[in-house]
Amino acid sequence: MIVILLKDIKGVGKSGEVIKVSDGYARNMLLPKGFAREATEGNVRNLEKQKSIKEEQRLKELAEAKEMAERIGQLRVTIKSKSGEGGRLFGSITTKDVADALAEQHKINIDKRKFILENPIKHTGDFELDIKIYPEVIAKLKVTVAV
Repeated sequence: MIVILLKDIKGVGKSGEVIKVSDGYARNMLLPKGFAREATEGNVRNLEKQKSIKEEQRLKELAEAKEMAERIGQLRVTIKSKSGEGGRLFGSITTKDVADALAEQHKINIDKRKFILENPIKHTGDFELDIKIYPEVIAKLKVTVAV
């Protein structure tokens, strides 16, 4: 029997795939539990329509993310902090501090977990941080840490 999977099933397939399984497995396991739907002409057409809608949505989100990355690439965020000799900070600047400064100075809210910062910033100067806006889109933000 040919079915359309509605959920990911380990060892069988992923959601949205059209696969062939044994009649007993389909009738006794997949169909009653709502894991799959029989692959009739109408159901297959409906699946294709849903896939095209999802792809259009993904392309729209990707375009918006690229536009946002371009905007962020032109910005500079300044963070003031206390420092000691040689420009070494008392404490450190984390992704939360950078996200808060970006929201305050440029009215752009981005989750602190999207910032890529391997180690906290511990001295004054200019830095460039990566922000993962979308899976394929990474923006570069210029950060200045001043006294």
